[in-house]
Amino acid sequence: MRGYNIMRPIMLILVALVTRTLVNTICLMFGMTPESAGSVAMIGMIIAALIMYNRMMKSRRK
Repeated sequence: MRGYNIMRPIMLILVALVTRTLVNTICLMFGMTPESAGSVAMIGMIIAALIMYNRMMKSRRK
């Protein structure tokens, strides 16, 4: 387990959850239904997690 950093997965999960909450709140403020806002928030969460993961792996390769 040499070189394993526990903060990376925790940070990835936190960014995804904060993004989902933020997108869900913004969508609800603009008048979307809760189901639609949840779906848009889930898509935003996945996109944020993928971007974060790619940025972490890019800096690790160098």
